[in-house]
Amino acid sequence: MSMSVNIVVVDDDPGFRRIARLLLTARGLHVVAESEDGASALAAVRAHRPDGLLLDLHLPDRDGVAVARMLREEEQPPRIVLTSTEQSFWSAEELEQAGIESFIAKDRLFDADLMGIFRPPSGEPSLEPTV
Repeated sequence: MSMSVNIVVVDDDPGFRRIARLLLTARGLHVVAESEDGASALAAVRAHRPDGLLLDLHLPDRDGVAVARMLREEEQPPRIVLTSTEQSFWSAEELEQAGIESFIAKDRLFDADLMGIFRPPSGEPSLEPTV
């Protein structure tokens, strides 16, 4: 039995969510939910308790950094990768304080080590086993 790495994809663009799902799945990650805004992202994280969150910076109801800050207060916050078509203007320290693991521009996601970023640290298994 191996442990899956469960991810929630948050983006207001359904086309990007579809591409992200395909990319994450191809990398061996399991997308357990998709959300189109911050409120539904918070609900999805609370319902699914994922290992990670691929989070768009620009959402209709609040920005991704605000969502990350709210999730940082959760009992078991997911590892968060912030993404955008724009470059991040936050420092690594500012992202870390918001609970964000890293920033990856959308056009760089294909080249990123998503499994390495989202995999729980050793000794912290995913909550959902796969057979």
